[in-house]
Amino acid sequence: MGVIDKLIGGAGAAKAVGDAATSVAEVFVPNATKKLEAAQAAYIAALQEHGAEFEYVRPGVFDRIVNGINRLPRPVLAFGIVGLFVYAMIDPVGFAQRMVGLNYVPEPLWWLLGAVVSFYFGAREAFYFRMNKSVAPPSALKAAAAPEDNAALSAWRAGGAG
Repeated sequence: MGVIDKLIGGAGAAKAVGDAATSVAEVFVPNATKKLEAAQAAYIAALQEHGAEFEYVRPGVFDRIVNGINRLPRPVLAFGIVGLFVYAMIDPVGFAQRMVGLNYVPEPLWWLLGAVVSFYFGAREAFYFRMNKSVAPPSALKAAAAPEDNAALSAWRAGGAG
């Protein structure tokens, strides 16, 4: 260590050489930690902007009516099915006549009804699936967690192997 100190010019000069080498290396390979920190800052800024967009919005009368109508199909279908069972127990002959009448509905119309109901409930489930999906923010700690998780080292190894 004494020889290196004398050749380079002391501990301060050694630190300067190390910083210079780091700066030169970052020209060719970006600093993974700084990249993760920038991604985290962008994520937080996007969340704050999204929250600010809806901070003072109150739904109007029309929006509340449409939201109420959008909530009707599932309960109507559920109670309608239960109502059919009750109707079948109260008036079996009338229920049988109406079910025979359903036999005369053309098959393409049944397919159309099935498609409408499937798309309605499928779109609703997809909407809630997308809204409840939590996106984990990038963490700067992941890069320093273990040597095999080091993005810069992995990139260097992949570049050196080829």
